[in-house]
Amino acid sequence: MKQSKTLIPTMREIPSDAEVKSHQLLLRAGFIRQNASGVYSYLPLGKKMLRAIEDIVREEMDDAGAVELLMPALQQAELWQESGRWQTYGPELMRLKDRHSREFALGATHEEVITALVRDEVKSYKRLPLTLYQIQTKFRDEKRPRFGLLRGREFVMKDAYSFHASQESLDEVYDRLFQAYSNIFRRCGLNFRAVIADSGAMGGKDTHEFMVLSEIGEDTIAYSDTSTYAANVEMAPVVNKYDPSTETQKELEKVETPNAKTIDSVAAFLNMPAEQCIKTLVFKVDEEMVVVLARGDHEINDIKLKNLLNAGTVEMAEEEEAAKLFGASFGSLGPIGLPADVKIFADNAVRSIANMVCGANQNGWHYVNANAGRDFHVTEFADLRFILEGDPSPDGEGMIKFAKGIEVGHIFKLGTRYSEAMNAVYLDENGRTQPMIMGCYGIGVSRLVAAVAEQFNDENGFVWPANLTPFDVHVIPVNVKDEAQVKAADTIYEDLRQAGMTALLDDRPERAGVKFTDSDLIGLPIRVTAGKKAAEGIVEIKVRKTGEVVDVPVEDVVRTVRSLQAEL
Repeated sequence: MKQSKTLIPTMREIPSDAEVKSHQLLLRAGFIRQNASGVYSYLPLGKKMLRAIEDIVREEMDDAGAVELLMPALQQAELWQESGRWQTYGPELMRLKDRHSREFALGATHEEVITALVRDEVKSYKRLPLTLYQIQTKFRDEKRPRFGLLRGREFVMKDAYSFHASQESLDEVYDRLFQAYSNIFRRCGLNFRAVIADSGAMGGKDTHEFMVLSEIGEDTIAYSDTSTYAANVEMAPVVNKYDPSTETQKELEKVETPNAKTIDSVAAFLNMPAEQCIKTLVFKVDEEMVVVLARGDHEINDIKLKNLLNAGTVEMAEEEEAAKLFGASFGSLGPIGLPADVKIFADNAVRSIANMVCGANQNGWHYVNANAGRDFHVTEFADLRFILEGDPSPDGEGMIKFAKGIEVGHIFKLGTRYSEAMNAVYLDENGRTQPMIMGCYGIGVSRLVAAVAEQFNDENGFVWPANLTPFDVHVIPVNVKDEAQVKAADTIYEDLRQAGMTALLDDRPERAGVKFTDSDLIGLPIRVTAGKKAAEGIVEIKVRKTGEVVDVPVEDVVRTVRSLQAEL
């Protein structure tokens, strides 16, 4: 491709609204342009990157036994109503009406469409298992689109769905696609971890996220410092063994704590350690008010609470709602003296504390020497807190450390969540009707472009890996008015193409400095420069990653490039 004939609008300045390196460089190097908040055009270089990643995804999905199809982005509301998600998915679902006032949604995901499709076409266990996938644009009305392609309102996604007659079949395909995903991210050269995750609005039980390790990641990964264990911090269980306190229980005492509304301020006022104090939080769990207790230096994990209670929704109560129940404001709440029908759940760490400090349900007052069992009743103790760095790893090997991660893939065992709701059934070998068992597997393809961009760059621009580069070689005649340089560059360009390599020929009438700056910014793995020695039949080859430079005869360029590629 001749650079003068394509669209690569590079930028010298860092865009003011680009917060992270990948967003900055993708804009500056002319890979993408923003059309609206969270909506981007992929320019020729960006499209080539997207296609290279799509090719890897297709190869691995096909090898895993999945079959590609394409479903509509415009989805009937009736399908979402069948699954029950039309009412529950939230404002991220882009809804619209056609000229006949029929309701539709732009596809945020395709569980409903694929379930209806397979429901109508597959009737017998003999057609199962079946795994189908697509690569398609998705739409989600993100409240705060940010970080360029990492969180947009329109994005490219690979989503796959598997249908089974048995749990064993689902487990087998899940493991196969787990390996396919690992292969995809490894082939993209990414530093990633597969982590245990929460299924969220998707439903289902077993699920893993694939996280690219990055300081700009929005998710926190808890991982073992000596084993392969990794989990989203929301899902990592706490396995600490809390020894019961041997301290003698003291007489309950109510004390005034003026202006002390936080654990730290209460602990300081009473000259007590924070771990001797108890946080009292109020949650609305499927509209029922419940009380949750945690040690003062711990934080309650609402995902664990949701899973413990098998709840549909869990959210913090408003202060006005809590005041009606407790008769006091946040900062003075406690478990003593509550109505008998109020359920109290406590994290396991609370069980081991004797003579604790808690709110007295009177503004500006606390109890000291409170004890569970004697002064208040706990409905159930459970693991309800977030894991902390330094806690034992749940697999029994090593200690927990934290890292930030960018989610690039997510796989779920959905079970019969959608097939039962949408009557996707088959006849088993005994002629009985059974709901199909489902799995779901997603990869953010356009997000992968940004994740790769985050990891493959330096102070001058991109440093693309050889298997993802938009072009194999950048060919640059320094002066397009110099006949020898132009001739050498044209010869090399054609030789590379004949050898099956892709090349970008910078035939623009620009200064050498502009061409070299743009070349470093674009980041192709190898650059061939026809300069002053072109009249002698000699050109310069430079490796972008290492900076290695060699002079070679024009006729040896293809051989030398192949040799260098083998080392990349």
